[in-house]
Amino acid sequence: MFSQFIGWLMGVENLQSIDSTRVSLAAPWAQNGTAWVLFGCVALVFLAIVFYSRYQSSVRRKTTIVLSVGRAVLLSLLFLILAEPVLKLDFTSRPRPLLWVLFDGTESMEIQDEMPDADRARLAVAVGMNPATADKAPDKAPVKTSDKPNDKSTTKPDPKDTVTAFAPPVRPTRIDYVKSLVTKTDQNLIAELEKKFRVEAFILDRPDGVRKLDKAEGFDKKINPKALADLLTTKGQLTAIGTAFDELAERYATSNLSGLVMFSDFGNNSGPAPAGTATSPVKKLHVPVFTVGVGPQVAIDLATELEMPRQLKKAERQEIKVVLRQSGLDSRRTKITVTAKKKSATGEPDEGETLQIGQREVTLGGPTIEERFDFVPQQTGQFEFAADVEHLEGQVVDQGNHARREATVIDDFLRLMYVEFEPTWEWRFIKEVFHRDPLVGMRGFRTFLYSSDANVRKSNQLFLPSLTPKRSDFLANDVIFLGDMPSGKLGDRFCDLATEFVTQFGGGLVVIAGPRFGPGQLESTKLADILPVVVDPKARLRDDRPYHMQLTIDALNYKFMQLGDNDSGGESSRHAWDNMGALPWYQPVKWKHPLATVLAEHPTDMTADGKAHQPLIAIREFPSGGKVVYIGFDETWRLRKKYGELYYRQFWGQMIQHIGLSNHIGLEKRFVVKTDKLQYKPDDRVRLTVQACDANFEPLTTDKLSDKNLTAEITAPARADGAAGESQTLNISQLSKGVFEIEFPVLTAGGYRVRVKDPITGSPREVTFRVVNLSPERQTAVRNVSLQEQIAAESNGRSYDLETVSQLPDQIDFKVHGEPETRVITLWSTWLCFGLVVALMLGEWLVRKLIHLA
Repeated sequence: MFSQFIGWLMGVENLQSIDSTRVSLAAPWAQNGTAWVLFGCVALVFLAIVFYSRYQSSVRRKTTIVLSVGRAVLLSLLFLILAEPVLKLDFTSRPRPLLWVLFDGTESMEIQDEMPDADRARLAVAVGMNPATADKAPDKAPVKTSDKPNDKSTTKPDPKDTVTAFAPPVRPTRIDYVKSLVTKTDQNLIAELEKKFRVEAFILDRPDGVRKLDKAEGFDKKINPKALADLLTTKGQLTAIGTAFDELAERYATSNLSGLVMFSDFGNNSGPAPAGTATSPVKKLHVPVFTVGVGPQVAIDLATELEMPRQLKKAERQEIKVVLRQSGLDSRRTKITVTAKKKSATGEPDEGETLQIGQREVTLGGPTIEERFDFVPQQTGQFEFAADVEHLEGQVVDQGNHARREATVIDDFLRLMYVEFEPTWEWRFIKEVFHRDPLVGMRGFRTFLYSSDANVRKSNQLFLPSLTPKRSDFLANDVIFLGDMPSGKLGDRFCDLATEFVTQFGGGLVVIAGPRFGPGQLESTKLADILPVVVDPKARLRDDRPYHMQLTIDALNYKFMQLGDNDSGGESSRHAWDNMGALPWYQPVKWKHPLATVLAEHPTDMTADGKAHQPLIAIREFPSGGKVVYIGFDETWRLRKKYGELYYRQFWGQMIQHIGLSNHIGLEKRFVVKTDKLQYKPDDRVRLTVQACDANFEPLTTDKLSDKNLTAEITAPARADGAAGESQTLNISQLSKGVFEIEFPVLTAGGYRVRVKDPITGSPREVTFRVVNLSPERQTAVRNVSLQEQIAAESNGRSYDLETVSQLPDQIDFKVHGEPETRVITLWSTWLCFGLVVALMLGEWLVRKLIHLA
């Protein structure tokens, strides 16, 4: 009882024991002279005794002693206050563990779900909502009755003589159900949890983290359900669950945390994946996460994706893929229409002819359906491609029925540079393939062959006279092939330029390991830092036994690894790769780079750390858009074994399109104008970046510009009355060498055009983007049950929904641990000390009044 009383005085929950107490003096003068404190107290006691014994001699002896003692204690106490006495307590308490409750506060929680009447009524009862308010009756007309009693006439009364008997409620949103659960009067979930835990509430309504709900009355000790419900908003534009977990783990970390309860539809659409990897954000919490799903597990929902390159080559056949992801629509038929419109000078789609790329009816026979359309562009310029799917009965939202993508059709060629020590079969066949490729041709393929005659390199246009031509020519390439070259012959300048080519200018590099030198000789060069593998300078070629290369699951995501007829479910691709037969050798490496993706591997041989198979084909991508592909052998020419160039041309042709055509090509890389996104919402801020170099591909700075800055002309979309959109000119500030950047807001929906004048050529470079009222939060109406259950499973938590979450307080496990704590109490500033001083003063005053002392 005494410990509990002391704990109550100190505001400590469940104080178990006081382990030690120490009193000390905090004032510096008292710490250095404890004897002076004792001497002062003795002196004050002496003065009190002298005062009452000598100057108050008319008082009786017993009264004099009482008054002297009281005055001595009062004076000593006041003197001790000047010495600032403190009490240091070491104690052990067993407070209730902490439990976090995180609410999803994004726009998707405003969705009004379609569900059967029985399910809606059952959900309403579970969350404590009046079933009548959950009636799906907004489409019913209100019943009108006459204001005259007992009027049984069926004739419609005049509106002036009628009143509304009931106003059908609006169908509740997902957040309405959560608010009802929070404020439920009978067996309130929050109240039940607070019996075992100290509950803290957070809301996820920002893409960069969470917000603590601690501003409502009573949140310091106990959550106020009504105030909590008022704070649950749906203003968030993106659901970033992984980012939320990261911030909770770093900013609000505590050792007494027992778990996290999260209410959400788990439609994660921003930030890192919250679960599924070895370093998942959910694992950083180190506590179980109890997921409470909001929204239907199965709903009529459709999402459309349009997959295609950002750049297309005129007169070159290109595949456009439409991916449909659906639920609740099995066996339903719908129509897909793919079109393209050339964009006008204002950035808006031209109102002229619409190019019909394809249209077909499909049966929705699974969760994911892929349809491919062939397109051969005949015009150059910027186009907006569209994939539209018919609205299907029962869809809650149909934003997912439409997908848009912008792409540029160019009439240019890719520039390839092949560096090799001496002729190999791979070099010969690649050269022949690209000479006949319309995307490259005779103008686009150049090679530096070290063993070739110097006079041939100078006279034959196929050959480059130097491994390192002038900087502008080198960086104007789109793809560089590096064969089996010794590092001593490459030189530092080539390695420096190739590294810059990939990491800054978004170029593509293909490193092909040969049998003579191998990739280990690159270990001492800058190229080793950008490879998809970590090379081993001590490793030697392995040719002790033939092997059959095997593709990884990640190879399915790269078109150049999918050979043959892609519509055959992968059988054609496996058949094509099997055509290579057994490969006689490969060059081993230490292991793959952490940022790389392995596409093909050895069936048995392991890396040096013993954690994975030896990578044979791997790819690494950089923020600039640059890509490096590593091939651990130069035997892909074996794809020609039975079928000639069919698969060989497909492999290399699709590879250079992937790594060379996905970014700006050729000389366009010198002056690149781009925005951080292709599509925005009203009130967003657009970040415009210009990567600018001079004619020699050296970074431009303001001191090299005649106007001392770059300017951007921004044209807004046309107004509703048909008038042309307004234009404004903005100065673009230099962010760093060769990089200029500016941010500006966009308010009106429509197409925007930005033009920036190239100071070297004088011609404008332009980029377009669209502003649309499209929320990613409303692109799907289905709860992501798989992610919900994955988060719970990886954290050793449990998964619930609004109908079963009432079981949580009984099923959640918690342990109360004793927590040692040290607290320093400043005795001189406590209410106890103040009360003692006042009591002594009043006591002396009352005694003096009673004995009639002046």
